[in-house]
Amino acid sequence: MPEIQLGAHTIKSHGVKVARIHMHDWIILILLVAIEAVLIFIEPFHRFVGEGMMTDLMYPLKPNTVPAWAVPIIAILVPLVFFHVYYFKRRDVYDLHHAVLGVLYAVLITAVLTDAIKDGVGRPRPDFFWRCFPNGKAAFDPITKDVLCNGDKSVVREGYKSFPSGHTSGSFAGMVFLAWYLAGKIRVFDCRGHVAKLCIVLLPILLAALVGVSRVDDYWHHWQDVFGGAIIGTFVASLCYLQFFPLPHDENGWAPYAYFRTFNERSDVSSETANSMALLHHNLEASFRAENGREMAHHNRNEVSEWYHALNHLSG
Repeated sequence: MPEIQLGAHTIKSHGVKVARIHMHDWIILILLVAIEAVLIFIEPFHRFVGEGMMTDLMYPLKPNTVPAWAVPIIAILVPLVFFHVYYFKRRDVYDLHHAVLGVLYAVLITAVLTDAIKDGVGRPRPDFFWRCFPNGKAAFDPITKDVLCNGDKSVVREGYKSFPSGHTSGSFAGMVFLAWYLAGKIRVFDCRGHVAKLCIVLLPILLAALVGVSRVDDYWHHWQDVFGGAIIGTFVASLCYLQFFPLPHDENGWAPYAYFRTFNERSDVSSETANSMALLHHNLEASFRAENGREMAHHNRNEVSEWYHALNHLSG
């Protein structure tokens, strides 16, 4: 279907209406933020770490190449820039609202799932040895054979949160959602053979992949952690996108479902108005014809009466 201009649906004219319709979605979003805040501070499961397991957990303790504060920028702020650029082009608040709500849900649901799994699994990070024994002297319980950490409690606690990678899952959630969004807007599956469009769509995914690679390079995660995080982020982002937008290869893949619902509602209103006008015209025409018929009958009766009186006059 070609693009249909419905007029400007701006934040000023329709923003309150759209937000009111999705009020419950925003309330649940706030609830997800609260749940995520709780999960961050929950003590993770302390998985057994014996002396024989330390061989794979003695990688150096390094700073993050991609700091934690950069993940929301990559996953949320970067997509928001693209959403607003498109909004200023088309002035469609439905597209803007659904894109913003969708990416926020994608990132927050991913964060909740990731941190819940982290706390439940309690897998030690590759640098766990140096978190647990910063002085390099290992100590184990003589009975359980489990580690007896003497490092900073917050550092040790973070050491039990390896699987899955939060940096990776969050980045994939935002970037995969953006990739879906761009694929729909530039019609990457329009069957015209413009392979360059694929490069644009794959750039966000490449950025998310590089974040994941950095987590392995920094020895904060095993490769399985990064792979699992990428799957979670991709899956959740895809589900959230498809709640608001058709698949990019769809004929209407360039706009949200709400756009076409609005168009159909306007078409229905126009059809009802046209039908009402036609019915009114038909009724008026029928009434006019009936009135003319009554006038003609009355006129004929008058003529007959006049002829009758004239004949009586002549015969008299």
